[in-house]
Amino acid sequence: MISTWVSVIFMLLALVNGARNDDVEPCAKIQASSSVVPLGSTVTATCVIREDCPLAIGRAVHIEWHLSSRFLPSSPGANESSRVSQVVIPSFNHTRAFLTCSVRGSPAQVVGGVQIRAGYPPEAPQNLTCQTNLTKPNTLTCSWDPGQLETHLVTKYTLHTEIWDLNQNYTYELLPGVHQYIIPRSDFVLFSDMEVYVKALNELGEASTAPIILEPVSAAKFDTPIILQAAPTKYGCLKLSWSLSQHQAWMLEVLNLEVRLKTADSSQWTEQPIPMSRVRTSRPVNLCRLLHGTRYAAQIRVRYKQSPWSDWSSSHSGVTLESAPTGRLDSWTKVSGDHMNGKLNVHLFWKPSKQFHPNSQNVSYTVSVQRLPGEKGKVCSTARNYCTFKIPRKVRKVFLRAVNAAGKSPPTEVRIYLPKAVAGISDAAVVPRDDRSVLVQWRSLVSSGLTGFVVEWRPLLITDLSLTQFEITDRNQTSLVITGSFEPYKPYGISVYPRFKDGIGLPQTVNAYSRQKAPSMVPKIKIKKTWQSQIELIWEEIPLDQRNGIIKNYKVFFWNEKGPINVAHANPTERRVVLTDLDSVSLYEAFMMVSTFGGSRNGSTINFETEPLDAVSVLMIVIGSLIGLLLFIFVILMTCFSYQKRLKVRFWPAVPDPANSSIKRWTSESTQDSFLASDNEEPNLVYLSHLSLMDLPAKISKEDHDDLWLNSSEDTSDLGESICGSPFIPGYSGSNSDSVPYATVIFSGPCSSPTPKGPPVYLRSESTQPLLESEETFSPKCYQNMATDRRPTEQCFFGPDHDCGTKEGKELEIMWDDFPFLRALAMNETEND
Repeated sequence: MISTWVSVIFMLLALVNGARNDDVEPCAKIQASSSVVPLGSTVTATCVIREDCPLAIGRAVHIEWHLSSRFLPSSPGANESSRVSQVVIPSFNHTRAFLTCSVRGSPAQVVGGVQIRAGYPPEAPQNLTCQTNLTKPNTLTCSWDPGQLETHLVTKYTLHTEIWDLNQNYTYELLPGVHQYIIPRSDFVLFSDMEVYVKALNELGEASTAPIILEPVSAAKFDTPIILQAAPTKYGCLKLSWSLSQHQAWMLEVLNLEVRLKTADSSQWTEQPIPMSRVRTSRPVNLCRLLHGTRYAAQIRVRYKQSPWSDWSSSHSGVTLESAPTGRLDSWTKVSGDHMNGKLNVHLFWKPSKQFHPNSQNVSYTVSVQRLPGEKGKVCSTARNYCTFKIPRKVRKVFLRAVNAAGKSPPTEVRIYLPKAVAGISDAAVVPRDDRSVLVQWRSLVSSGLTGFVVEWRPLLITDLSLTQFEITDRNQTSLVITGSFEPYKPYGISVYPRFKDGIGLPQTVNAYSRQKAPSMVPKIKIKKTWQSQIELIWEEIPLDQRNGIIKNYKVFFWNEKGPINVAHANPTERRVVLTDLDSVSLYEAFMMVSTFGGSRNGSTINFETEPLDAVSVLMIVIGSLIGLLLFIFVILMTCFSYQKRLKVRFWPAVPDPANSSIKRWTSESTQDSFLASDNEEPNLVYLSHLSLMDLPAKISKEDHDDLWLNSSEDTSDLGESICGSPFIPGYSGSNSDSVPYATVIFSGPCSSPTPKGPPVYLRSESTQPLLESEETFSPKCYQNMATDRRPTEQCFFGPDHDCGTKEGKELEIMWDDFPFLRALAMNETEND
């Protein structure tokens, strides 16, 4: 596509050059409706091929149209037989394009072409202004705005002027893109009206500005005027003497003048300047209705009729005449007790109210305990805005006056409020608004007796009490915007006091910044103590003037060559941190980052190494372990002593003591039944024999059995066990029974005593104690008490027996075999005899 377009351009150039050099006409001629058309309009073109064109001789001609590189269909009305073709472009949207016609072939041959440009008519110029320069050389400069519309065509501007008094016309042609022109002094008259307008022209049309009529001197911007003097004439008035610049001193016409003022302690000029019309340069102006004894700074500017205002002049100051101060002062007192002298320490601060006027540059203040002026009762005299003094405890008010050379102000009564231990506010907070102001907010806790609040603030970097400022609010107000006295990155102490009818409550104080940024410095980290796996780091406090904000936190970053970076957070008020879980004998690197609410700053990096495990540390560890082990053992022992009964029962079951079992009770009852004594006789003591258990063989002959009992006649301490475990007892089942039978022998005296006269008593019982062997539950049989002479008695103590009676020898032998223990007792009794 690009190559086709290039061939078209070269063909057109060849045709043009051939026509110029050899006077040879081209093969075709294109006629367009216009070579310059409005953008987006319709374009019509006709291509006519000559009869003698070599490309059309002897053959049919087919004509094609192209706009730049885009094919265009020809109009249906084209007559190809007469070698004429027409094309219609409904909307021409190119600012510049070539339209060509060519003869169809391989390749197609361009026979004619034309360039068409499009754009917009010029826009009328706007904001035509002219300004006269009265300095040498005098000139008149006119400028205008060409408008926002891009025409896409070359537009020419011309400036036209006409002086009416002289009937002279001037036209000034400007270069393309230039939109102002300086008219020389010879082409205008200062005090003669003239008409000025600008015309814009391009190939699609022209447009002109609305003409302006001006007098060149009324279009002049004067040089900055000069204030010569500002002097007081009477109370509240200043007289200003002024003049124009040296180059414009010839101007004697009446001018318009404006004055603006500000007091010496103000940074803002008056919003509305003071207008003064029809002022001549040789006459001063008077400014009245000013404050007495006040220094003012003044500036002026001038113009002629409706000409532009000149720039403001340099400031010149003057002082009005003094008079006695007027109005009252706003005050704020802080009182504390002096217990040594029995007096009150008073800090009194004051400031001018809206109604107060010092009426002098030199004002002092006096504080007195008396209303009438005089030296008597005066406690303070100062030129500052605060005073500290002592007064008796009974004084409840003082009087404040302003004094200057002209007199004294009326006294301002100041009440002395004692402090109260009452917290009237909470949640005091400060929110920055901009570099010069902050918003103070608080919450009221009590309402009874509350009359208002006092907001006090002062810079913390300067201890001068004269910089203390305050503001008094009513009881319903819980926020205040304070402005004007703040600097960015500087700390301020702001306190809120509750005011009651009978005193001042406890304040809440916060430190605040109007703007914060990162601290100016980071303290150096110092190593205080090192352990095997811990290290304690400390640092100094950042100076207040280098904090640049409220310290939010300290962060210590530390790492070694093996592990990742760790972070330890420190309390801002402690300025210390302990790094834990460190590797022993490892080299670490660390640095600290200090952050405020406005930014953070990193400190320098330090290196430290943890200590190895030494003998003292090992000894401490061993001692600690031993102490822990002893404590553990002590706890175990205490636990055992606390639960000794349960443990004893569990590991060492209780062995039953037959002497303390229920047999004793049974024996006592049986003895009472068997040996009835009279009331006059003393009761006989009951003695129980000692019983023991013996293990006997499972099978034993009768002879062996008899020998066993005989051989053990000297020691009968284990006879009880022989009874319990005797296989000769009928119905004995060994360890398979639930109870164990045993017998109790009751004597009338101890064993060492002579042989008792009466026979002993035998009682049979059973036991289910854990250490005794058990047997099947069975009812005891009726047994007879045997006499020592082997004669049966007729007494039965073991229960009812219908067969109790005298038996023969064989039956007695069988009975003794059934009761070996009783048999042994009988033998022992015989031997003792």
